[in-house]
Amino acid sequence: MDGQLGNSGENSVVPSLIDQFLELGSPHLPTDELETKNKAPHKVCVVKAGGMISLAIDNHGALWMWGNCPQQSSGSEGGWSFVSTFTPIPVQDFYGHIVVKVACGNEHVVALVSAGKTHQGDDLVCYSWGNNTRGQLGLGDREGRLHPQIIETFNKDSPWAVYGVACGAFHTALLAHRKSSNNTLESICWTFGLGDNGQLGHGTTESAQVPQPVKELPQSVYLVSVDCGLFHTSVVSSAGEVWSWGMEKGLGLCPNASFTGTDAGDALSPLLISGSHGPKFQGPIQVACGAAHTILVAHDGYNLWSWGRGRSGVLGNGGTIDCFAPSVVLWPPLKEDFKQEELKSATKAENIEKKCSEGDTETNERLASAMEEMKLLQSKLSIVERYASILHGSIFGKPFEEQDIPISLRNSGTFDIAREWENMLESADRSKLLRLESFYRSMFSGVKDKLMEKRIQEIIKECLRSDSTTTGN
Repeated sequence: MDGQLGNSGENSVVPSLIDQFLELGSPHLPTDELETKNKAPHKVCVVKAGGMISLAIDNHGALWMWGNCPQQSSGSEGGWSFVSTFTPIPVQDFYGHIVVKVACGNEHVVALVSAGKTHQGDDLVCYSWGNNTRGQLGLGDREGRLHPQIIETFNKDSPWAVYGVACGAFHTALLAHRKSSNNTLESICWTFGLGDNGQLGHGTTESAQVPQPVKELPQSVYLVSVDCGLFHTSVVSSAGEVWSWGMEKGLGLCPNASFTGTDAGDALSPLLISGSHGPKFQGPIQVACGAAHTILVAHDGYNLWSWGRGRSGVLGNGGTIDCFAPSVVLWPPLKEDFKQEELKSATKAENIEKKCSEGDTETNERLASAMEEMKLLQSKLSIVERYASILHGSIFGKPFEEQDIPISLRNSGTFDIAREWENMLESADRSKLLRLESFYRSMFSGVKDKLMEKRIQEIIKECLRSDSTTTGN
């Protein structure tokens, strides 16, 4: 509608090629070099999408944007407005420089650009432009900008080397470390813009017009990734620790919130996120935030974790309920897991058959059969563990752990559900009881609505049957 798809301006339900990139050359190249480079296909290295804006960085460090873009108003000196732009246009302000990273919110853009013609080490300068009604540009005021302007905290003479950027709807987060520091494992997260839901992590709901450090994050860690949802922020360290703050539904922090009176349960300061194996996720790579949920890529890319609002299945854990603690994303799909296991099992069976003599064939077949059965049981156990973790997290607000198994079941193998339920209620604190009340009230309401729906359907069928009988007579 506003051109953010980079085509004719029409909405599209299927992917459509932005073929303008095939015809355009990089605005950063001289004319003679441009003619030579244009013989090869144009290459996009980075893409970003905001509320109403789309961005791309090409292989020459040029920045392109389309959608609701800030442009000079015709016939108005110094005036500007957002104009729907249906095809990518270059940001000419960065001619002669290399755009390395970029992020955008609803209507503001923040870019990390080389100080000189080439990008070397810690030479990045931070620019921002667009809408600034909440101070999200970090320029010390609330006036919007038509052209990119340097955020002075991170200019070329700044002691801080900025290396990460993310934008929420109306706030911005940056990662930086000291240029002069010998300890590269220390970094700081800076935030500014709208703070109504605590998304700045400063311990208040006040907004900020200039970058301010998130002081309650540990100072002796290196932050590898940052991202912003609409109204929350998340970071992950090289040690695998994840912190989040802001609107509660994007955090999975509901177990610690009372939700009484005007309390929205928002986190005004960073809170450490704990998974089923504790507060650390092995091999963290990236954290990403949706409108009200968070995804973590860990184990060097082999595992995904998610938490927050679960509508439309965005958490990828097989359900649509909200998860108040990290749950494992069902990836790769289980069918693929089974196929891989079958291939591995077949390979192992072939190797065993080659190595063993004919006299041991029967024994080997039994062993292979037992191994297949064990793998199948392991797969079923994995599914049950995932289901238990999702269910336990929905009810109690934390992942299922071994210590959560009732003592009677661990010691004797029998389980008196009525007795264990009574013991659990007796030992629960107020916040846990409030969560249980909320969970079962919601469940009861859903069952009640479904019963009412089915009763209405039965009445309609009876009426139709009655009308049919009357017409026949």
